[in-house]
Amino acid sequence: MTEQPIDPQNTKKVFIKTYGCQMNVYDSERMADVLAPLGYAESDAPDDADLVILNTCHIREKAAEKVYSELGRIRQLKTAREAESGDKMTVAVAGCVAQAEGAEIMRRAPVVDIVFGPGAYHKLPEMIARAERGNADPTQRQGRGVLNTEFPIEDKFDALPINRESATGLTAFLTVQEGCDKFCTFCVVPYTRGAEFSRPAQSVLDEAKALVARGVKEITLLGQNVNAYHGEGADGKDWSLGRLIHALAAIDGVERLRYTTSHPRDMDDDLINAHRDVDALMPYLHLPVQSGSNRILDAMNRKHTRDEYFALIDRIRDARPDIALSGDFIVGFPGENDRDFEDTMDLVRRVGYGSAFSFKYSPRPGTPGAALEWQVEEHKKDERLQALQALLREQQIGFNKSMIGKTLPVLLEREGRHQGQMVGRSPYLQAVHLDADHALLGQTIHVTVTDATQNSLTGKAVLK
Repeated sequence: MTEQPIDPQNTKKVFIKTYGCQMNVYDSERMADVLAPLGYAESDAPDDADLVILNTCHIREKAAEKVYSELGRIRQLKTAREAESGDKMTVAVAGCVAQAEGAEIMRRAPVVDIVFGPGAYHKLPEMIARAERGNADPTQRQGRGVLNTEFPIEDKFDALPINRESATGLTAFLTVQEGCDKFCTFCVVPYTRGAEFSRPAQSVLDEAKALVARGVKEITLLGQNVNAYHGEGADGKDWSLGRLIHALAAIDGVERLRYTTSHPRDMDDDLINAHRDVDALMPYLHLPVQSGSNRILDAMNRKHTRDEYFALIDRIRDARPDIALSGDFIVGFPGENDRDFEDTMDLVRRVGYGSAFSFKYSPRPGTPGAALEWQVEEHKKDERLQALQALLREQQIGFNKSMIGKTLPVLLEREGRHQGQMVGRSPYLQAVHLDADHALLGQTIHVTVTDATQNSLTGKAVLK
């Protein structure tokens, strides 16, 4: 059946605001893909949008309150739009806050027409139609509106279009795995994203080929616990992430591969060897440890020790000596004392990170950590976070300055702010600024690094 072209007169606008991680960025892009056949074009602002979607994240502190604050502003826009022109605005809340607090959102924010979790956005056309008709299913209803917080993740990927209309750049995210079975005591992901699910390998490969056909050269594989990937292959057997990476690298046009986020317990031999054997897999690994204290690691239910983490890092570096490491750290977890924090500082000094993210612990409702005694005082969290971030900043600057004088392959992604300037990415995910011809956009060229700051490199193109 031939798809009918959309009448420009019937084009609607959708504004999608994305909070949080790369998974949410991917989800927002796929929402746009699902909506495109319905005549929705993306808008840069909510003011003139027919549909507003807040794609939420539950990881950060006071995440829900930030959503309610934004909904207050949206309510004013919706009221003014309907008063001035009579045009209706449909408002939806998606993502992890929606999954965790769907009924409460419906009760507390009447402006919201649709609430749906991360496993349901493929049903957007149906949910929009129901909201517009005003006849939501009574079994899925709190007041007015449509509520869908089920976890049919496999249905979602089966229903999504392979052609990624939203993919317009040189780099793209590709979700291969969702959910988590680890149940770290500080984390809401198992409750908002559900159990681990891995997409079939062929589904991933087909989407990757579609991305390459649109000009994408670098693909970042996503998952809440991406290295736990075990999708079914064409042979009926489960593929590891390492095997999937080998297959993706064999696709003509795939120049670079990355993946995030990983768990130390799932770094198997296949994946470590892929870092050794697959040229397209970039030498940059985000491998969160969260704490350097065995006592706190146990309280977090991480199910590994600091020594096991050190041994794993040694194996990875033996396979790929030039690899750079990134990590996540939480300070002030309940019960953390000065000795525990010093163990974290010691781990950071021993490992040496090219970059890292660090946060103060904040309780998440419904997680075991929120009920623990011995919550750390805020001023102690602040002191520890400042000390940790100073050390991580020193390491990041040192790592970037170690690039000076080296020649790196850089994928040129966009024009810079200055005349004649281009900006690209190094294998280590650093932004690289250089003077180069705009005609080189999209090409990977060799650049000799001449200067470095905490967040970027400066270099000169190597002329042949």
